[in-house]
Amino acid sequence: MSRAPRFLAILFALLWGVLPAPAAQDAALERGAAITDPATLRELDGGKFRLDRMLVTERSADTPLANSELFALPSMAAVRQAIDSEFDRYIARHNASLSKETIGVGQGFDFQLFDRTLLYSQETRFVLAGIVNRMDRTFTAEASCGEIRLIYRLTRINKAAGDDAAPPRLPMTLNLVLKARGEGAAITCSEIARRWLGGEPSASGGPLDLIDYQNIDRIETNLQIAHAPKSSVRDFRTDYLLKVFRYDRQARAFVESPMENQIDRARLLADDGFKREFRAWLLDPVNLVAFDRGTVLIPEKFLAHGAIAPTPVGFDPSDLEPEFGLVQGEGAVFSEADVVTALRKATEGGAKLQNIRSLAGFERRLNDVTCSGCHQTRGIGGLHFPGVDWMADKTSNSTVVPASPHFFGDQIRRRDILVALRDGKPPDYSRGFANRPQLRGSTELAGSNYFDGWGAHCYVQGKPAANADASFRDWTCAEGLTCQAAGKTSRIGMCFVKSR
Repeated sequence: MSRAPRFLAILFALLWGVLPAPAAQDAALERGAAITDPATLRELDGGKFRLDRMLVTERSADTPLANSELFALPSMAAVRQAIDSEFDRYIARHNASLSKETIGVGQGFDFQLFDRTLLYSQETRFVLAGIVNRMDRTFTAEASCGEIRLIYRLTRINKAAGDDAAPPRLPMTLNLVLKARGEGAAITCSEIARRWLGGEPSASGGPLDLIDYQNIDRIETNLQIAHAPKSSVRDFRTDYLLKVFRYDRQARAFVESPMENQIDRARLLADDGFKREFRAWLLDPVNLVAFDRGTVLIPEKFLAHGAIAPTPVGFDPSDLEPEFGLVQGEGAVFSEADVVTALRKATEGGAKLQNIRSLAGFERRLNDVTCSGCHQTRGIGGLHFPGVDWMADKTSNSTVVPASPHFFGDQIRRRDILVALRDGKPPDYSRGFANRPQLRGSTELAGSNYFDGWGAHCYVQGKPAANADASFRDWTCAEGLTCQAAGKTSRIGMCFVKSR
């Protein structure tokens, strides 16, 4: 594939999620698992779920707290300090590695930084853009029955008169992660799941009545830190900064924290002892099975406190991916022999591996188990949930769909887990790769761009069939479509109409 078509394929893979999917289908997919109705979100943002009312419990003012005041709160001091420090490190790394490309705020620079004055401005605030049920993560903390996420989008609230050019929404989300069941609450996980599945979540007596500031566990931020337009020396590139801040109840403040499963690649590659320790831990049969199922929780000592997720990364191996260099090659953490031997021992011990059946499958899971690797896969830019824009003056300026194909493709799995929790049955928390959702016996996604329809991710089968990689050989396309590779070396591609 020539450079131009390959670039267009990657661009399509990046932006496919913003094209309108059938509204009825999306509404059906997210039922019980998310709230994306604009009118409902507007009402909730005007009530107790407005961000400042969640963070400052004694606040009763009708006027929303602007970000200039939000980041002046003692509880948010460490958040602002950490973000500022990440900007300083990002600029320093850029100047050291790309000294010939300018960086700064404004269109006159090669790399255009996000203007931090907007983040801390009296002209912006975080607006509720969606609520997502993540009780499918109950396996991480059974006492909490998983999580409920209030997703807020950075938005201009006081545009200058006649300023029609500047979009009200800015490229940042703040995710307030709540425990689905607060500490000491007598309600069961089964009852919480029943409320979510039973009707309108925001209605009186619904699941949102169970949530307040006491459920707060952490803040997760996703900020487009810089953008590089296409030029004579590079294709376009956008970098997203990801951070996590856990809530310290004793200090009543958010503190910078390790990111779940965000492997600290730089430290691993630099420290042989650390490398050996991590290899032994992950290849242990118990941990390897959890890794295969997508339920692994990597110990915090192996994790980073922040990540940059560049987009787009394409389909070929790239140093923009978080796992690059960890598998194979000089100085790698895992060799092919390490992985093959570990997989054989696991299966000989009775493990039934669902996803990882080859070195390539191990490498892909190592990438998509991380926060940044998952965000690089089938997202809308660097986001999986940009959210609903209910403040838009004009319908044409609002987001067409609230979330990415990755998000919608995972809804059946999440809903199945809710049903199991409701019915008191053991849930199956496993998940497929970020590129390709599990069907779990359902046909809801068949023929859609989420699974095997036009635009879905697929695998170019080998000839003979025995040459097909065991981890991906079932990534086929629906009838009438063919899998077309979108890179030079990878056989992962996209389903398109067969050429005549």
